[in-house]
Amino acid sequence: MATHRPDRDGTHRLAFERAKKKIYATRTVCGICGLPVDFERRFPHPLSPCIDHIIPVAKGGHPSDLENLQLAHFACNRQKSDKLLYHPEEREQEEEGQELPQSTDWAAYRSKGP
Repeated sequence: MATHRPDRDGTHRLAFERAKKKIYATRTVCGICGLPVDFERRFPHPLSPCIDHIIPVAKGGHPSDLENLQLAHFACNRQKSDKLLYHPEEREQEEEGQELPQSTDWAAYRSKGP
């Protein structure tokens, strides 16, 4: 059964193509691995350029929003598949708001005896 992808054959196709052209014109580094992308390579070469959805369409990501698209190597994009990846800077920002408990009720803990 074929799945319907609005960025390939539906309502977002033209917007996706416009965003793809902008990304190809302005970016040179893979958003997944961080290495330069060689635009001389052509599909199906593993290092050929392609567009990756940061939040995959299958996980609710917008199919054509420029903020949800990034340049990637074909192989990096295939390996990522429909997973969500976090960069270390993003995790640090998320963890800044989390506070450690000020006290612990040690009576609830039991030591493991011999």
